[in-house]
Amino acid sequence: MTNSPVDLAELNALCRNTLGEHLGIELTEVGDRYLVGRMPVDHRTHQPMGLLHGGASVALAETLGSIGAVLQVDRTQKACVGLEINANHIKGVRDGYVVGRATAVHVGRTTQVWEIRITHEETGALVCISRITTAVIDLPKK
Repeated sequence: MTNSPVDLAELNALCRNTLGEHLGIELTEVGDRYLVGRMPVDHRTHQPMGLLHGGASVALAETLGSIGAVLQVDRTQKACVGLEINANHIKGVRDGYVVGRATAVHVGRTTQVWEIRITHEETGALVCISRITTAVIDLPKK
């Protein structure tokens, strides 16, 4: 990480009153160029057939990849915004939790690429593989 040590409680507080909080996303681990979080598979994240909604998986992936990206820059001067995200949905899940691990593939001056692997917390089965590309932009001058 470019910045000083990161407090998970502070990171989770950033997610209050956001889509992440609504979906029950919780950040659980942060390290050098990776971030881990989990999300419940329940009525908030189901599609009509009772399976984890693909959009919920993408929301988890974008949350982890975007937060991971912003942790690599000087947050007093830069921000990271999504340019592109894709996802391959591998296995359906009906209940429990899914865990996403976002890992930096490329951390550049103007772009970053992160891979997010989402697995079922209990079985370890691969549920989704996603990749997000973010742009590193200047914060507006005050």
